[in-house]
Amino acid sequence: MTPILTPSQLETIQASPLYSYDLAPVPPDRRRWGVGNFAALWISMSACIPTYMLASSLIGGGMNWWQAVLTIFLGNVIVLIPMVLNAHAGTLYGIPFPVLCRASFGTVGANVPALLRAFVACGWFGIQTWIGGNAIYKILALFFPALAAGGLPGALGITLPQWLCFLAFWGINMWVIHRGIDCIRLLLVIKAPLLIALGLLLLAWAYRSAGGFGPILSQPSAFAPGQPQSGKFLEFFVPALTGMIGFWATLSLNIPDFSRYAKSQRAQVIGQALGLPLTMALYSFIGVAVTSATAIIFGHTIWDPVDVLTRFTNPAVLIIAMVALCVATLATNIAANVVSPANDFAHLAPRRISFRLGGLITGIIGVLLMPWKLVADPSGYIFTWLLGYSALLGPIGGIMIADYFLVRRRRLNLVALYDPQGEYRYTNGFSLLALFTLGLSVLPNLPGFLITIQVWPAAWPAPAIFRQLYDYAWFVGFLLALVMYTVGRICPRGGR
Repeated sequence: MTPILTPSQLETIQASPLYSYDLAPVPPDRRRWGVGNFAALWISMSACIPTYMLASSLIGGGMNWWQAVLTIFLGNVIVLIPMVLNAHAGTLYGIPFPVLCRASFGTVGANVPALLRAFVACGWFGIQTWIGGNAIYKILALFFPALAAGGLPGALGITLPQWLCFLAFWGINMWVIHRGIDCIRLLLVIKAPLLIALGLLLLAWAYRSAGGFGPILSQPSAFAPGQPQSGKFLEFFVPALTGMIGFWATLSLNIPDFSRYAKSQRAQVIGQALGLPLTMALYSFIGVAVTSATAIIFGHTIWDPVDVLTRFTNPAVLIIAMVALCVATLATNIAANVVSPANDFAHLAPRRISFRLGGLITGIIGVLLMPWKLVADPSGYIFTWLLGYSALLGPIGGIMIADYFLVRRRRLNLVALYDPQGEYRYTNGFSLLALFTLGLSVLPNLPGFLITIQVWPAAWPAPAIFRQLYDYAWFVGFLLALVMYTVGRICPRGGR
């Protein structure tokens, strides 16, 4: 049953320095998200350009089309489990991710997982904003060819027209953030059916124009008997699967930021189960099939859907495509990469940093990270970016789930979560157990990460076990943290 605060309890919370309107428990009358809203949330976030291009990394590594799509589907089924579990507390208590972290990390220590999650989101925000801005640039260049001749890249590595299109799309993102959470919910509802329809239309066009889906769907796996990488499927599959989990490992932590608005547990569970795995598999298949068809239609494969759309000559089609791509990227970016860090930054100083200011901070950091350089090397997309931060976020998820389900049995003191001197203060606001567990759970994956990014000291031996552990980065971190934290809390004098 949803806890309802009494007037006196509400007054106590509102007087706390840990309180702000954006971090407050959502009252029952404001919890309006049903099954459809959560399904639309995941359809909207999954139907985007990175998902379209996701399978290309797997096919490039040697998988055939169905192995790639199945790996994506399986990874999303697995990540759905912590997603639904972490959403439970948000739905029951109406609290966002950083406030839930106070129960396990302490009222001050909660800033550690919140900021780790926030900085990953800033990177993703920059990447998605660059994708949206670049889509605008490429399509406008068809109408105004002078833009494509905007000069050589400057000190930033991009031309002035690219920079202006990037800033324009960045400004649209900031405007939506300023409008607030209800505007975001409306945007997601609009985008979900629009992008599925456009994806299916693109699929139908490719099939008709190419007389089939082309060579990629008939290409054998490089891991099949007699092929170049015969017998090495598991060596590629395991880190690839971990990378697919890493794709949404961020949202598996901060899903309470959305589930706090759910009407019921049923709404968030069914909505997420319907919206996430199937949409990811469908949209990645559309990407594979359309790309395969481009080999026949244009004579070479084109993985970027923006480049595919620029091949059309009808002005109306190009304008509709530009608007659709902007809406798609905007909805995904705001929901996946702004809501959480905005709350996380607000958690640093609840009385001074609002959701809107937190969103602005996210946007500024996203620009400073120069996202066009983050995506310049597609070979590192899975094995460095996705796999790397999954090693960091997996332990946080393990600690949160262990604390809420195994230790507290879903019982939280809602008032104490906003009390700097309450039961979640631990040691001067920090849970030493949670921080110690987080550090130890990340440690086994650190050597593998350093080897992968090629900064491991040449004079040191690099045992194969380090690279093998890193292939399982999210699983290793998650399970280690789950066990260590649970044992630490049930032992005498544990939980400090």
